[in-house]
Amino acid sequence: MKPVGPIPPGYETLDGELAISGRTASALVDGAGGTPLFVYSRALLSKRVADLRKALPERIGVNYAVKANPMAEVVAHMEPLVDGFDIASSGELAILQRVGIDPARISFAGPGKRDDELEAAIAAGVTLNCESAGEAARSLAIGERLGKAPRIAIRVNPSFELKGSGMKMGGGAKQFGVDAEKVPALARNVIGEGAEWRGLHIFTGSQALSAEAIAETQGNVLKLAAELAEEIGHGLPKLNMGGGFGIPYFPGDEPLDLVAVGAALAERVAHLPPVLAETELCLELGRYLAGEAGVYLCRVIDRKESHGVTYLVTDGGLHHQLAASGNFGTVVRRNYPSAIATRYGEEPVEEVNIVGCLCTPLDRLADQAMMPRADVGDIVAVFCAGAYGATASPSAFLGHGPARELVV
Repeated sequence: MKPVGPIPPGYETLDGELAISGRTASALVDGAGGTPLFVYSRALLSKRVADLRKALPERIGVNYAVKANPMAEVVAHMEPLVDGFDIASSGELAILQRVGIDPARISFAGPGKRDDELEAAIAAGVTLNCESAGEAARSLAIGERLGKAPRIAIRVNPSFELKGSGMKMGGGAKQFGVDAEKVPALARNVIGEGAEWRGLHIFTGSQALSAEAIAETQGNVLKLAAELAEEIGHGLPKLNMGGGFGIPYFPGDEPLDLVAVGAALAERVAHLPPVLAETELCLELGRYLAGEAGVYLCRVIDRKESHGVTYLVTDGGLHHQLAASGNFGTVVRRNYPSAIATRYGEEPVEEVNIVGCLCTPLDRLADQAMMPRADVGDIVAVFCAGAYGATASPSAFLGHGPARELVV
């Protein structure tokens, strides 16, 4: 038997089923037209932002990292809740433009931006977090051709990383950002060439559950930003401090102590060096805002026994939930929080393997998990599905197509 991860707070039982925003899993599936289905809770999205605001010092803004969940309805719900939006492609920019997000609230990061992407961002008035001297030069040239000064910030590759993070984005050789020691000269150059100087972006890692590690890293970020601002000789209009706030996916994971993080940040903000006195500060968060607000629902299509092992074969799988299958950067596969949604709250009575419909043994949603007895027609729920699910999975694999998505 292998345990499943902790089910996030905020989910209830109604008529013996999992309820999301007051509606049963069966009702949600019927209303959406079937499974597989991602369901995102407006109430849980709002509560997470509210809890974050309560814990953080007022000086620090909150940006939503659209890559975590770019569904237009999710973005529209976040619009009045957050201060800004961070994108990673022109496709995400197009979504935000359709939703009607003010371009002044958007920043665009990521290596390998094409010229057409730079042009679209500059024309719209989006801030470019430039990842290299070459990208900055192309941005300046495109801006000159358009007759419009590009809004440029520089993404910094710092010498430190976020300890304990699931994915390290800083420290040592990286494809991300400009090495810290090269930033001042590049910044002075883009300012001298007439760009609208927007500051720095320092992102060091993701999916950290240690408040102490996050506090230490953010202290290092502020220290580095102050040093770079002094060397540049210009103030920083804005400092994107990155994020890295994690959520508990697996057995033994503990929720991030948000109060401790907020207290540590308040202490650092209270003692900012003069060079950062007028700088707008923000955190960039995606998974932490949206991850626990989403549930992936799929239906049991077959129940079978093989050499004494019970398999629940579903119509979902890794083509929608790559991370839950253990194939998205995981070294040792562990079970995501999961349940039988149509028997929610019942006692577990059997050990099962919950698998998908793809022709690969990699397609597993839960291994040796204790569950209530489930039969054909029951609905399986995989939690923590609000971030890096639908759009971070190979939905075209084997031609099964994407899952439905619903915001409630």
